[in-house]
Amino acid sequence: MRIPARFAPILFSALLSAIMVCIVSAFVLAISQGIHPGFARQWVTSCLTTWPVAFPTVAIVAPLVRKAVARMTA
Repeated sequence: MRIPARFAPILFSALLSAIMVCIVSAFVLAISQGIHPGFARQWVTSCLTTWPVAFPTVAIVAPLVRKAVARMTA
């Protein structure tokens, strides 16, 4: 199944935010509490509660960052 190209910005935002949330929440949880028996459950909970914030943030900020990078580069 292929997604129409017009949805590329939304798909980009969804994938980037999901990947970043998973990586950052695992890192922060491991640093702050260590790897413990409930780590996986707590990590999934953290991902599920922070992704709804990360997704719209990336969707709004990514185009602005692209424009800023375009202005800063040759």
